[in-house]
Formats: sequence, C-alpha cells, structure tokens
Amino acid sequence: LSTFEFFDPKVMADHRLTFLDVPVLYDKLGLQREELSSEDIDLLVGSIVKLASELKVQRLVLDSITSVCYRVRQDEKIRDLILKLGKGLSDIDCTSILVSEIGPQENRYSLYGVEEAIADGVLLLGNVQRRGDLLRTLKVIKMRGTTHSRAQYVLDLTPLGILLAPYLKGGRSWEGT
Repeated sequence: LSTFEFFDPKVMADHRLTFLDVPVLYDKLGLQREELSSEDIDLLVGSIVKLASELKVQRLVLDSITSVCYRVRQDEKIRDLILKLGKGLSDIDCTSILVSEIGPQENRYSLYGVEEAIADGVLLLGNVQRRGDLLRTLKVIKMRGTTHSRAQYVLDLTPLGILLAPYLKGGRSWEGT
C-alpha cells in the first residue's frame, strides 16, 4: 500500500485499517482439519463477528471467501457460512465485502454458484485485451436496493487511486481522415 500516494500509514498505526490473515485465525481457533464441520463454521463466523465487534469495524473485506470455502466443500455448508457471516456482520452494522474468484473464461459470477444469490451486490472484475493492451474492467452485476449502471468500465490502479472510465465498445482506428 505504501506505493500508493493516497495511502496514509497513520491509518494502520491508529488501527483504522487492520489486516488479519485467515490462516492465523484458523491456528488460533484450532481449525486444523482439511474440511471444516458445521461446528467449525459456527466457531469461525462467531470469531470473525466478535473480533469485528470488539474492534468496532465498520467495513470488512474477506479476500477471499473462495479460499475459506475450499475448506467447507459442500454447497449447503457454504451457503450457511456466507449467510451466517453476512447476518452476523450486518447485526453489528458492519458492511462486508466478500471477494470470490473464478477462472477467466468462466461464464458465471462465483465458483460455487451460491455467493451471488446471497449477496446484496456483485461486482465483476475482469480483463479485456484490446489492441495489445490488457485492460482491467469492472461491471456492477447486482446491487440490491439501488439503481446502478450496468455498463462496463475500464479500471486503472494508479499511485493516486482508482480511476474508472467507460469501456468504449467497437471503435476503429481512423487514420488520415
């Protein structure tokens, strides 16, 4: 983060920004099994919500929910995990962003097919190749309770922050006219 001009290291020093590595949480909770049971899921969700409450977290990003779900494996339990986590964080007025990963050629919005059904919002990040350049893109697929653009945008991460510009479709290179 220090490479970005907009980043202020004081936010970490005064605990307004905190990073927690989920495998460290697994170790603290004694969750060493390859596959998490329903009881393990309750323990994990309860611990995340309790920690968020104690730290008075207003926004929490879990990057990635996919890595947590690898240890759950069953759609029913994955749905349960995401629902419990979302409800628990909502109950303490904490906005949550759960990052889910899919392959670049996938024609869906989540790996397990349950995340987007449960989520209030779905943002699709991708890559598009245009004239030899690889462009990052962002598209709002779903945002419950609000109107939003369904257009695709080019996303650029710069030292000054994130820039969004409309993704222009088509386009020919006009020379000499």
